[in-house]
Amino acid sequence: MAFELYTRTNQKIYFAGLSLEALARAEDGRAMNSPALIQAGRESALFHLYGALLGLCHEIAGFYRLPQANAPRAELLLTPEVLETLAIPELAEMVELARNRETWLAKLLAAHTALFQPPRAPHKPKGDVTQPLIVAVSLDEEPEEELSREELESWRQNLKSLALRFREGLNEC
Repeated sequence: MAFELYTRTNQKIYFAGLSLEALARAEDGRAMNSPALIQAGRESALFHLYGALLGLCHEIAGFYRLPQANAPRAELLLTPEVLETLAIPELAEMVELARNRETWLAKLLAAHTALFQPPRAPHKPKGDVTQPLIVAVSLDEEPEEELSREELESWRQNLKSLALRFREGLNEC
């Protein structure tokens, strides 16, 4: 394997594709452990997508010789403070995507962070018979939807196209 920074990004994008294929097979399968296989495929794809994002950050930081080029987490590079010393257009675009909660990149980062949170039981109102029959329930907490294979695949395609577009600009002529 070549030891160029882009090889890790490409490898992780490819691995995410393999994980998504395994997820599709698990969703179509009728095995007794299908729910576990589906969850494993979803988490594996998310893990590799985050790795590809980190790889792309390393590519950009390495090209511009940033002191943070060996950052162990993408979030350490996707901050406005990193841009204060040197205006990097590729990194600025990624910081903007990461800061806007509605974008695919911010959702990817949030989903990856959620992987490391302990499971939480859904909030249920108490069933005390001394309580009135009508109970006020907070509607603020909606159950989180599972990531769909289609959404993960769209994140993969977005990341892939972003990497290809950035690489065109990072080439030294």
